[in-house]
Order: sequence, then structure tokens, then C-alpha cells
Amino acid sequence: MPAKPALKRLPPKKRPRKAKAGSRGADAAAALLPGLTGMAADTKATVEAAGGVVVGQYLDPIGQSPLLVAVLPVAKVEPTPFQRDVSDLHHKKLADVIDRTGIFLDPIIAITAPGGGFWTPNGGHRLAAMKRLGAKAITALVVPKREIAWQILALNTEKAHNLKDKSLEVIRIFRNLLEERAAAAEKEFAYYFEEASLITMGLCYEQHPRFSGGVYNSFVRRLSQFSDESLTKSLKEHERIAALLLELDAAVAAVVAKLKAKGFVSPYLKSFVVARSNPLRFMKEPPALEELIRTIRGKVDRFNVDRIKPEDITASGGGAPDEE
Repeated sequence: MPAKPALKRLPPKKRPRKAKAGSRGADAAAALLPGLTGMAADTKATVEAAGGVVVGQYLDPIGQSPLLVAVLPVAKVEPTPFQRDVSDLHHKKLADVIDRTGIFLDPIIAITAPGGGFWTPNGGHRLAAMKRLGAKAITALVVPKREIAWQILALNTEKAHNLKDKSLEVIRIFRNLLEERAAAAEKEFAYYFEEASLITMGLCYEQHPRFSGGVYNSFVRRLSQFSDESLTKSLKEHERIAALLLELDAAVAAVVAKLKAKGFVSPYLKSFVVARSNPLRFMKEPPALEELIRTIRGKVDRFNVDRIKPEDITASGGGAPDEE
């Protein structure tokens, strides 16, 4: 019996190799920055005009970019409009810890905002905690290069985003870039978005916050690529695919309801239905994403729940839960 043709897999992400110790960047003494020029000087002036004060300045040891350590008026700082939503529980707990210790030790990152004041791309919870405490000012590492705001998703690796948070953050970054560089090609911002599929998933989560993205993301990611088209045009394509996914999700939910009515209980019923309807693993050449979604949809519409046995679901091995 001939072996099944293997589906072409995505190439692995390139990761930097571990470098020899002490082989990159400047030494500590080179970080001293006695004076500011250009964009850094303008940023210092903006800090002072806002009622803040620059208490230190240095060159980043890796890239030699000028950075400012400043104390900013809390009222002049807002989160970037595209970062993850602030958790009510988390920021209240953080406020309690800061209140008990009486010290704020984790400066936020800040950039100048387009309309005045400052944005923090990664300090939403700390800022909310300080506001809750009634703080007048907050310590910040001010970055003169505003592009850091778009790169924060890639830099924020210590606390992993779940698929929903990451997708929503990506689509918000996309919309902000759309305001500033609508004619630029989508692929120019691949580093900021990480995966083209996250743009589509973000659109789905915007419309349905309880969308079961993990059920579909594996094949959407595999068949999505960054576009050569402008952000304006590529958004329309992402919206079209997102609409198909939401329609598919509704059809899958209808099948799941029938399975539950027959007594099947599992947090992975959606994954089971989609896995049974997805022929991608049997295809030698991967199809276009739209074609695959329509194929899966057709199989879901014809899904016969009367032929399903409890051991079928057990043997499927789970997958992404129906609700994330």
C-alpha cells in the first residue's frame, strides 16, 4: 500500500544562535551619554513641556539607541490603543502590592503620543494600578523612536499571550498602522504582526469575543502569508476570510449542539468536528485558505452525528477547547 503523501510544512522560524559571551554590543562605560541631540533632544523637551523631568539618559548597550529615564505626570500617560485589555483583578492586586511596599520598582516604557502626551506600549496594568492609588507621577523609560510601540508584541516574551490576547493586539496594531501608513505593503510589518493568521483571528475575536480561535488557528496559520498588497487592500481580504471562519464556527456549533443533545460531553467537541471535516492532512499540495474553509464547511453541513460513537471522541485526543 503506497504511503500517504506528506503535506508540505512551514519552514521553522529562524532563531538567533547563542553568541560567544561578551562578543556583542558596547561595554558598560560606553553607555554614558553626556548630551542629547536630534530626536532624543526633542523627546526630552516634550517630557519637560508635559511637566515631567528627565532624571537620566544612556545609550542602550546592544543597539546604542539613546534612552531617557524620566518621571512623567500620570495624567499625561495613556496605554497604546492596541495593547491587551487591562485585567481588573490584576491591576487591583498590583495596586495593593505597590501600596503595601510603598515603592514602584518597575518603570513603564513610554513613547511620545501622536496627539500629545505619552503612550505606554506595555505598561497598562502598572499605569492603571498607579492611577488607582492616586499617584501624581510614574517612572518611565522613554524611547525616542516611536516604532518601538509596534514592536512591543515581539519583545514581550516573558508573559506569553494567549491566542485571543495576541490576536486582538495584532489587529489593533494593524488599525493604528492603517491610519499612518495605509499604502504600505502588509509584508513590511511582518515583524510586528508575527503571523498573518493573527490579523484574521483578531477580526474574528473583535466580532465574537468567545470565538473558538484555537480550533481553527492551526490550518489558518499554515495557509496564511503576509501580502504584497497595501494595508488597506489586505485588510479587506482578512475581513473576507474572517467572515467565512465565523460562518464555519456557527455551523460547527450547530453540530456540537446535536452531539450534546445525544449525550456527548467534552470540552473538545468543536475540535473533534473540525478535525473530522478537515482533509488538509491528506492533501499533497495545500489548497488556498478560502478553498479549505469552504471544503470543511461542506463536510460540517453534511456531518452525521448518528454515526459518532463515544470512543471516536476519546480517540481524537482532544485539541483546542471550545472556549478559550
